[in-house]
Amino acid sequence: MRLVVWLLCCTTTRMTLAADDLVERGRYLFNVAGCVSCHTRDQPLAGGRPLNTPFGTFYPPNITPDPEHGIGTWREPDFERALGEGISPAGEEYYPAFPYTSYTRIRPADMQAMYAYLMTRPASPYANRPHELPWYLFSRKLIRDWKPGRFTAGPYTDDPAHTAQWNRGAYLATALGHCEQCHTPRDQLGGLQRDQQLSGTPGGPGDRPVPNITMDRATGIGDWTPGQLRTFLATGQRPDGSYPGPLMSEVLATSSLSLTEADRQALAIYLRSLPPVHHDIYYRNDPFADRNFHQ
Repeated sequence: MRLVVWLLCCTTTRMTLAADDLVERGRYLFNVAGCVSCHTRDQPLAGGRPLNTPFGTFYPPNITPDPEHGIGTWREPDFERALGEGISPAGEEYYPAFPYTSYTRIRPADMQAMYAYLMTRPASPYANRPHELPWYLFSRKLIRDWKPGRFTAGPYTDDPAHTAQWNRGAYLATALGHCEQCHTPRDQLGGLQRDQQLSGTPGGPGDRPVPNITMDRATGIGDWTPGQLRTFLATGQRPDGSYPGPLMSEVLATSSLSLTEADRQALAIYLRSLPPVHHDIYYRNDPFADRNFHQ
């Protein structure tokens, strides 16, 4: 009998440790994904922060475990479907202001860890606020017609032509970090112009310019050294000693600054490998503007 009790205790301990490890890994991934920034206004992760876009104002929802207003009734597959397909548990299409077009690349095991972490957060009864959109966008069925050619579902797969470190950086940038959502120009229907990947846009979130982060020396960050790029990702300090404005500072504080040194280096390696795209978003926005990446 004592042996049975001992075995049960050992098994329970191992299960608890495994669950703790899963939650801790989910915390790291969740922070890298920058979810806190969009989903927090008055209460952590309770939503309600306005996201102004050319298509209207979106209000990210409550993602705490509250069963009425949050995601407390969601099962793990519901969470994976939301991130991977852009579809709610009720079968409704999410507007692509929710960056599922990038989050779909998150690997299932990482989605599971993120879900485990979210379910440990304090629940908040903060009610969701409806989006403020023009009448012609009221129907979410339109998104089904929008997706073809603009959305490809499926997790990131390693490119065998590159190293493991490069692939880790690509995963961080294209899936978890969803850098393209702000740094890539969009077409008139909100689709990402992937031939101009990460080349910036004069009208990003809040109608603020978002800089070109390709290796173009004239309009991007091509004159930054590898060390300067890693320093920026670690501290927010640019090569000239200045710091970005409130938008990028918040992104750094809620995601990039939480990266491990290994992940920071992998992300820098990936970014420096991308082809330069000449795109002077500041000139297009204001020919007399300071091109020092003010955001």
